[in-house]
Amino acid sequence: METVSMSRSFDTNRETLTDLVTDVEPFMRGAGFDRVERDGASLRIENGGGLATIEQDLELVDRPGAVLAYEQREGIFESMRTDYHVEAVAGGTRVEATTDFALDVALVGDLLDATIIRRQRHKELDAQFDHLEATLG
Repeated sequence: METVSMSRSFDTNRETLTDLVTDVEPFMRGAGFDRVERDGASLRIENGGGLATIEQDLELVDRPGAVLAYEQREGIFESMRTDYHVEAVAGGTRVEATTDFALDVALVGDLLDATIIRRQRHKELDAQFDHLEATLG
């Protein structure tokens, strides 16, 4: 299992930041995904570019302490889950995102490896945090 974790602090209160993170479709689009569709607890994301288009079917789940959590139901990973935690800190609020994943070697093969996935996930999380900052103005 591989892990990618990032956090950033914001000059706002916990409630405001929680509301922005849990507004799932705009928050996920903030990661730079080309397509985000939500139907209840089901979430479909798509990201094209490079060698292939990556599609994932995700399910929003409840996880203790997380304001937003989802798990892959179908996609390129053997397993993948992401949790977002929001907590008040001195001078504002911090968001921490953690993605745990295991690659499905049969599906991924030589095109992707854990290093590339970690790099891409860092880019997506950084873009989501930038989206939060831009939304907060």
